[in-house]
Amino acid sequence: MFAIVATSGKQYRVQEGDRILVDRVPEAVGDKVRLESVLMLGGEANPLIGTPLVSGALVDATVMGHHSGEKIIVFKFEARKRHRRKIGHRQRLSELQIGAIHAPGRSKKQKTGE
Repeated sequence: MFAIVATSGKQYRVQEGDRILVDRVPEAVGDKVRLESVLMLGGEANPLIGTPLVSGALVDATVMGHHSGEKIIVFKFEARKRHRRKIGHRQRLSELQIGAIHAPGRSKKQKTGE
């Protein structure tokens, strides 16, 4: 089973056990995170597509670490004005490991993959 989740304005296709890099989350390393903005659940005979979200669906994830992204250089230049500006930026990221994907209407004993 897979899910499409939205976080920080981006969408990710995830399965159990996947690791994804998202914008920094405030939780500490090792803490559990619930991603409740599930846009679609698929992989079974009948996929669930949200309008815009699938109500009752959620994805459990664990924070595995906090990282910085690649350095991006922004160089602004105006010709004949003696104006130059060089700025660097590193995006702050968190690595999440996807745990269980919970579909709506399933009991706790009927987890996905069992």
